Amino acid sequence: YIALELALGEVDRCRALYNNYLKAMPHNCRAWSKYAELEKAVGETERSRALYELAIAQQALDMPEMLWKGYIDFEIDEGDAERARKLYERLLEKTGHVKVWISFAQFEGTQIGKGVPVAREVFQRGYDQLKAQGLNEERVLLLDEWRAFEKKNGDATSLSTVDAKMPRRIKRKRMRDDDEDGGWEEYFDYQFPDDDAGAAAGNYKILEMAAKWKEQMAANNDDDSDLDSDDD
Repeated sequence: YIALELALGEVDRCRALYNNYLKAMPHNCRAWSKYAELEKAVGETERSRALYELAIAQQALDMPEMLWKGYIDFEIDEGDAERARKLYERLLEKTGHVKVWISFAQFEGTQIGKGVPVAREVFQRGYDQLKAQGLNEERVLLLDEWRAFEKKNGDATSLSTVDAKMPRRIKRKRMRDDDEDGGWEEYFDYQFPDDDAGAAAGNYKILEMAAKWKEQMAANNDDDSDLDSDDD
């Protein structure tokens, strides 16, 4: 019905229909997107932007990722890179999803973005956060996209930097949660070079502490021996 009214050029009637619908269904992201697209189509850029802002402020949304993507794409189409960049940062405050990091980095690598060096910084930020969260599958996904980006936009040096971060796929065993008898199952995991470096540093620290403890124990034993000699 809204499409029919739009075809007839009844923009105000379309607005009234969208307003009434969204009062009853404020969680419907598709309706918000269509309404914002309508305003953009009739040249009402600020009204479209205001609708996107109102939409993402809703407490509950059925497809927020679609709404945020639509809003970011809207700002990119308008040629407003800074607004698009701020939207990416706002979205990352809500969710650190790997697809958001990848999209953000790729955006910076385009003509409207700040360029390849900044794109690399975003990839690195995303990688560091995913590493801190222990999200290995997501780290691999980001590295794959980063590697593809370097093949297209970088050189042998930048590509080798990403290659050095790529993990080995290894087979591990773990106890099954659904097995009352305590059975084991095999699964695949990833072993990252920078994780190995951190583990090696941790192991060195433990060995260093153990050596100091051994020296302290030996010194204590020597003191005890001296005391025994004095008593004699």
